[in-house]
Amino acid sequence: MDKHESSAPLLRARYLRQATPFCAGCGHGIFINAFLRAADEVGLDFERTVFVSGIGCGAWVPSPHFLADTLHVTHGRAIAFATGVKLTRPELEVVVISGDGDLTTIGGNHLIHAARRNLPIKVFCLNNWLFGMTGGQVSATTPPGAITATTPGGNPHRSFDLVKLARGAGAPYVARWPVARPRWLRQGIETALREPGFAFVEVLSICPTQYGRANRGQWANKEASLPWAMLSWQEANCISRRKAQKEGAEGKIVVGEWREGEETWDV
Repeated sequence: MDKHESSAPLLRARYLRQATPFCAGCGHGIFINAFLRAADEVGLDFERTVFVSGIGCGAWVPSPHFLADTLHVTHGRAIAFATGVKLTRPELEVVVISGDGDLTTIGGNHLIHAARRNLPIKVFCLNNWLFGMTGGQVSATTPPGAITATTPGGNPHRSFDLVKLARGAGAPYVARWPVARPRWLRQGIETALREPGFAFVEVLSICPTQYGRANRGQWANKEASLPWAMLSWQEANCISRRKAQKEGAEGKIVVGEWREGEETWDV
């Protein structure tokens, strides 16, 4: 048995105030599990850590659930508030956890400048592929053609590749992991938390309620429950960088980590 599996009740008592309220099948619960196990492994001191989040489902991960100081702030401004905390209290660990609508659609400008400055904070973007809690609207990461509350005929625009966006802005460490691979996710979070400078991690956690229901035709397993079909789709369509370099990645989502100074931009 994995050493973390036997300590799950202890981890909950140590790090959580209350049970989480997410929809059935939401990947955010998987992220919380992976994050707390990673935090315990690296020895992240919650007494000396400030968690910052904006508005949305992903923003509800640290506040009110984590037994730590948390800032739940204006929509799109999580990184701006985190910047203020880190500059005034540099001895504290500052971790931002929020969604794609909050961090990359409304707050994209704050993201690129934090990356450019190499501000020593850790940013985890829970990518729903739309605005989840606030109504299911299209976001900067919604795939082209996808149906949302504000694109009933299909999204006509290209989406951001968040790995390329953060790397292009100068982030020294960037990663992408799917909730369908929780061991990869946990190990990736550990690496990000150990990074001395700015770290940006995209967590692929597609919303089953707003996105999944509106785009049922995308999921191959029509007989399975919707969340299960979506997780199976993730597992089938995410490919590691190493495998992608050998076999190609056409039509796949490349996951892994990218560091400053690498010669290749291939993702």
